[in-house]
Amino acid sequence: MPDGTQTMIGQPALRIDGRAKLTGRARYASDEVVPNPAHAFLVTSSIARGRIRGFHLDQARAVPGVLDILTHENVGGEAEKPKPMAGGDTTSTLESDRVWHDGQIIAVVVADSFEAAREAAHKVRVDYEAERPSATFGSPGAEEEVRKAGEHKDYHVGDAEAAFAAAPFKVDARYGTPTQHHNPIELFTTTCVWNGSKLTVYEPSQFVYGLRGNLAQQLHIEPGDIHVISRYVGGAFGSRGGITARTAWIAIAARRLGRPVRLVPTRDQGFTIVTYRAETRHHIQLGATSDGRLTALRHEGWEVTSRPSQYNVSGTETTARVYACPNILTKVNIVHADRNTPGFMRAPPETPYMFPLEVAMDELAVALGMDPVELRRVNDTMRDPATGLEYSSRSLMECYDQAGARFGWKSRDPAPRSMRDGDWLVGWGCASAAYPANIGPAAVRVTLTPEGRARVQIAAHDIGTGAYTVLAITAAERLGLPIEHVTVELGGSELPAAGLAAGSSHTAGICNAVAKACEEIRQKLALAAVVTNDGALSGQDASALVLREGALRSPAGAKEDLRAALSRVTGGVLEVYAENIPQGLPRESIGKAYAGQMSMSRGHSRQDATTYTFGAQFVEVRVHSRTGEVRVPRAVGAFAAGTIVNPLTAHSQCIGGMIWGIGAALHEATEIDPNAARYVNDNLSEYLIPVNADVPQVEAILVPERDDRVNPLGIKGLGEIGIVGMNAAVCNAVWHATGRRIRELPIRIEDLL
Repeated sequence: MPDGTQTMIGQPALRIDGRAKLTGRARYASDEVVPNPAHAFLVTSSIARGRIRGFHLDQARAVPGVLDILTHENVGGEAEKPKPMAGGDTTSTLESDRVWHDGQIIAVVVADSFEAAREAAHKVRVDYEAERPSATFGSPGAEEEVRKAGEHKDYHVGDAEAAFAAAPFKVDARYGTPTQHHNPIELFTTTCVWNGSKLTVYEPSQFVYGLRGNLAQQLHIEPGDIHVISRYVGGAFGSRGGITARTAWIAIAARRLGRPVRLVPTRDQGFTIVTYRAETRHHIQLGATSDGRLTALRHEGWEVTSRPSQYNVSGTETTARVYACPNILTKVNIVHADRNTPGFMRAPPETPYMFPLEVAMDELAVALGMDPVELRRVNDTMRDPATGLEYSSRSLMECYDQAGARFGWKSRDPAPRSMRDGDWLVGWGCASAAYPANIGPAAVRVTLTPEGRARVQIAAHDIGTGAYTVLAITAAERLGLPIEHVTVELGGSELPAAGLAAGSSHTAGICNAVAKACEEIRQKLALAAVVTNDGALSGQDASALVLREGALRSPAGAKEDLRAALSRVTGGVLEVYAENIPQGLPRESIGKAYAGQMSMSRGHSRQDATTYTFGAQFVEVRVHSRTGEVRVPRAVGAFAAGTIVNPLTAHSQCIGGMIWGIGAALHEATEIDPNAARYVNDNLSEYLIPVNADVPQVEAILVPERDDRVNPLGIKGLGEIGIVGMNAAVCNAVWHATGRRIRELPIRIEDLL
């Protein structure tokens, strides 16, 4: 691009969809108007392992308004299991009589009203052949295996075991993180409408093409016969990244009735019909010299998954490369239990795996008598220790310096229990945040009119992160228009394909695609303007012309208004279709996106450089000396993520992640009955999350960073990193306040009494 066009990217902008959301005009999936819908209600299993011997449906069918009841006995052969986005196989639902986990979908009741469907569902009686389930780590019958080779990689650099044995300073400890569930405000709804052989699906999704392609495979129909619509998503966090079993059965129910069918599951059903964050265990060994330089890093992890699944997040991809270390050994194991299959949940690998590393680093700092920030500074590196590649950019210590200065870290007394305010023990803690700078392929259609208005069409997804707005900003800047003159259409499988809105990859992927399309428009207009025999720009350098303020302009000030410039190329509007394939991905990745297959250039898998976003978290906690109650009066985080397209929404993302991280440390855990393998706090009254009283002061700093290698616009993802490291920072602050080292989350009052 010619210089001088950067005017809007990086400037705060209000959400262009904000008014629609505030006034209720934004249509979420279950808000879409369909004619005369029937209502579905799910029947879920009350055992965690076994088989269904039979159903008693007479009482359910007798409820007025009941239209149909789907079970494996009448529809089992009409759909395949959904293909998971990672991890091979998964559990089934109505495909057979097999029960894999508690809360599994085993029947669907359809009625004229939601109330009738619910009443009938509660009257379905099921005979089971139950078996003893395995709930979690250490349960009888749980099966452990070394994770199979796949997307993720174990690292073996140098000789970590020998280096650890010889190290004068060591940490050797075990850590744990609990099962956690997404609990977005919008429930996991599905509405299906058939028009002959054509199916329309309204469902909140992070990948409409993925949903379409997977559903077509399940139902044995052509993907082109399915239209998926997901204009707005009321929270996702990974829970809507892949298709779940419910969609196919609602489509089958609608086909059987010849009538639209809408499903709005209950909150507790959301704990078992979709994915969640897997429970993990970790063994960390760190060895260091007396000056704090790491000589050995060994990280072994264990993750719970379902019986048939190989799903794992394998966060050692990140922990192996955060700090300089010549000897690294990582390993990940999976444990099969009678649970539903886990999946992506915001910062999927880094949230559970950075926790043990960052607590262990704090423990090492204590053993060395060294400031925790300085320990990280000593082990900072501009080369990826796992591969030897350079980082495209790395501003970890800049983040520590800015956040530490704002927090007042230099005033910290390092001794535990040394800071006090009346009955409250005061503790300060810190931790590093890291997340790979990923990017996916995307296609887009951009239309420019003579009146100076543009339309951006792309099957991207706004999951609450501000996608509508960053796309409008990018197009407005590159086309020289006001943001309000750009219309953005998202969330439909009739639009050009974008990849999965996950892995903090979406803004980079879709904005680079839009910028590419707008550059093609600029080039067409510029070339036509300079080759003409008349006009203000005749004979100028086409590469130097820019679109700004409704005109095509030269560096010297000559200009031609947009209508005249367009008239040289087209008699009306100018429409450009563009595809952006990130570095490291093959040409066929766009075709894969249209086919609903996920492809992503990952920050730790590139061949030319390692690309990561870094950050630093600082937390103050107060622990009541007599009750053990923990409060977090303030937190400061700093994050360096290359080009920030919209600082307003980026800041919001970081703060939201930090609050979630506080919750991960002190509140969040899905409790499971070890005998029945059943979640027992599957509701918002007992599944604890932070409220306003828990987070009085949270501050996020966006550290300026330029990265010309990560992608053309220099964008690194920000959606995930805000949560990373916060759980460890809280734990480290609790140690500083109390002298008690907590290695298993969440921190309970009983841990501190």
